[in-house]
Amino acid sequence: MLAECLQGFERFSGESVRRHGLTHAQFDILATLGNTPGMTYKELGDKTLITKGTLTGVIERLENKGLVLRTRCLDDKRSFYVALTEQGQQLFATVFPVVVAHGRQLFAAYSDTDFEAIEHTLGKLKQLIADHSTCPTTQQQKEEF
Repeated sequence: MLAECLQGFERFSGESVRRHGLTHAQFDILATLGNTPGMTYKELGDKTLITKGTLTGVIERLENKGLVLRTRCLDDKRSFYVALTEQGQQLFATVFPVVVAHGRQLFAAYSDTDFEAIEHTLGKLKQLIADHSTCPTTQQQKEEF
């Protein structure tokens, strides 16, 4: 049901994103970088739902559109720092409020209490998943290998 909700929300919010010539992933990067001085690929990956393998292609396409600029990190030559260009900042300032307003329409009937309940439930689910996603290696597992 959670996956169905996510897919439905992406279809709903995708309308306003696509009108500005962006994909969901591109908007996710734009929204994450907006109002920041920029960040590394690792930081972007941690703050978005985009996998590392997909992130590079999305950033390259945004760079080709003139919306982001990639520079090598000074302290780690293997890593890149990504920031919005002036054109990217302008697009962010135009698109972000439209997408947020569109989303508000969908949730207009929800109260603060509704949002608190959802946040609480999702927080519990997130913690449950996190607690079970790391499996500590036991001595017995080591011996089996």
